[in-house]
Amino acid sequence: MPFACRLLEFAASPAALEIQEIPSTPPGSGEVILHMLAASVNPADINVIEGTYGELPDLPATIGNEGYGIISQIGPNVNGLTIGTPVIVLKSGAWTTEMRVSAGEVVPLPQGIDPWQAAMLSVNPATAWRMLHDFTDLQSGDWIVQNAANSAVGRAVIQLAHALGFRTLNVVRRPELGDELRAIGADLVVLEDVDLRLEALRLCGGSLPRLALNAVGGSSALNIANALAPGSPHVTYGAMGRQPLKIPNGLLIFKNISFCGFWLRRWREGASLQEIHDTYHVLSEFILSGVLKTPVHRIFPLTQVLEAVNEASLAGRSGKVLLDLGSCKTH
Repeated sequence: MPFACRLLEFAASPAALEIQEIPSTPPGSGEVILHMLAASVNPADINVIEGTYGELPDLPATIGNEGYGIISQIGPNVNGLTIGTPVIVLKSGAWTTEMRVSAGEVVPLPQGIDPWQAAMLSVNPATAWRMLHDFTDLQSGDWIVQNAANSAVGRAVIQLAHALGFRTLNVVRRPELGDELRAIGADLVVLEDVDLRLEALRLCGGSLPRLALNAVGGSSALNIANALAPGSPHVTYGAMGRQPLKIPNGLLIFKNISFCGFWLRRWREGASLQEIHDTYHVLSEFILSGVLKTPVHRIFPLTQVLEAVNEASLAGRSGKVLLDLGSCKTH
């Protein structure tokens, strides 16, 4: 029997999670069965457990918003997929050893891709890639400013921007992160207390950033907004600081800064299947070539999911917490 991590109620504690045996069912028309091997523990997963995320499942529910597996069975009326193909899944419920999904909810990956990197591919790198492409037409040499630069999305932005010829001004809270981020391609790393309204022009050699990426909110979001060139977008994709955005009138009137939001799920809903596959194809090639690499903090077996969620909730980690789904024994 397969196993799944089920959320029984929304609660502040991961004790609301329970590992349960689930029935194994054959794939229906247009469906495939995935043998799941790895999944990430993201802040969004923790927010779902707490009941604070933007969209919540009906309970009880198998959670986990990204994961990697291999196609083990194929139902009727499925074209272009073969047994043994490595895939990422574009549907929640990845904290399980077996997953039944529509063929349109998986994206094939190249053989030989690192399974742990693949398990972290579908959310943060894709968020970084879309934000770099969907809000303004960046040119080689252009600057991007971002806070939470040491987050998983922030690190992906640094690596992808470096590969694309863009330059990054990265805001962090801890000085020891500077060397670490510069090693993966960051051009500039500054602390939160640097007033970018006064310093951005000097720091960026006379060229103000043309894109701001905000994952914090509050004064940090305003600080990076003040760094922007006139007419540039300021994109919010997270709220780690749990403080609202307070936008001065002058940024709207005199600098014509546009304030936008980004949520990967909404992008997927509006994108064509070809656009989705193209995005993940490019990102998987970056992983294979070594351009894109997400650090791993610790890997837990599915049976230790409570410990994994607690670990992922801790501040100061240098990488992602993952679940090893392949180590969970079935009957």
